[in-house]
Amino acid sequence: MRSIGIVGVGSYLPEAIISNAEIGHGAGVTDEWIVRKTGIRERRRAAPHEATSDLAVEAAQRALDSAGLTADQLAYVVVATSTPDHPQPATAALVQHRIGARRAAAFDVNAVCSGFVYALKAVEKLLSGATGGEPRHGLVIGADIYSRILDYSDRRTAALFGDGAGAAVLGPVAPGLGLRQVSLVSRGDAHQLIRVVAGGSRRPSSPETVMEGGHYFRMDGRGVRDFVQRTLPVEIEALLRRAAVPADAVQHFVPHQANGIMLAELWPELGLHRAALHLTLERYANTGAASVPITLAEMDRAGLAAPGDLVVLAAFGGGMSLGTALLNWSMGARENSSATDGSSVVPHLLTAGDHRSPLAP
Repeated sequence: MRSIGIVGVGSYLPEAIISNAEIGHGAGVTDEWIVRKTGIRERRRAAPHEATSDLAVEAAQRALDSAGLTADQLAYVVVATSTPDHPQPATAALVQHRIGARRAAAFDVNAVCSGFVYALKAVEKLLSGATGGEPRHGLVIGADIYSRILDYSDRRTAALFGDGAGAAVLGPVAPGLGLRQVSLVSRGDAHQLIRVVAGGSRRPSSPETVMEGGHYFRMDGRGVRDFVQRTLPVEIEALLRRAAVPADAVQHFVPHQANGIMLAELWPELGLHRAALHLTLERYANTGAASVPITLAEMDRAGLAAPGDLVVLAAFGGGMSLGTALLNWSMGARENSSATDGSSVVPHLLTAGDHRSPLAP
């Protein structure tokens, strides 16, 4: 079994920047309320002509450039999304076609906001068993356009989400680098906490479902917070125990960018006392399955991780689903490289031993 790690990352954020004031007007809340409740100050919104595959293609091409590879060297193209272009075919098939990955198998993964880590596990396992002359690289993309399924009068969800895509190229790495442990958890008994009830086989689209708002994203925020607070510390502890890695050895923590206030409350409970916490939600909000790879791309762009650094990823989302991963960073830090999304944003982070709120000035 070969060592598989991340050999390239890239991200794409749409050009339009949407302020809290714009969001808050329709939801009946202020900029101050949104920042106090979520830590989010702005987000990106896809242009009317952009679909999820368009964002995914941009992130994919940047990740391939980062890895120094061409699309025909890919064995797999996997898109993690819960906002596909359409019910079928898979959004990954569209991405495969547009980037020219003619030798790659393409499929989607829907574990909602956990999708990137779920897809990471799948592609890592597929590549680790590759033989002979098979292509040895895979592309994992998280991409979502939540702006198309939000009820902008619902203050519980309207301000939380932004649009974007992030991608990682996986491939063989030197021994001692790459993915060490990935853990996936599903709690189907809590599936009702996050939902879009219409548009599927149980409630097909109809004038009635549109009138009822059945195609909008709905969330029990308190229930989700309770699930994450109860589950995430336990799963991170178990991940590190299985890998025989002490918590104090972890140098970077990249979580799903769900809600900054919730992450601030959780941070001291995770036991990662020497790790830097990487956040991009102030500028980009919650980008669904894209949030972890977008943050990884920002972390790499800023040169914040060195080869061999221990990194923990954690994502959680509808289903309810949760994915955690431990890896030794397998890319060289690149100082003063250009931003992967055309911006100059540096991730907001906590340095080792700093346990104040991640959102404090």
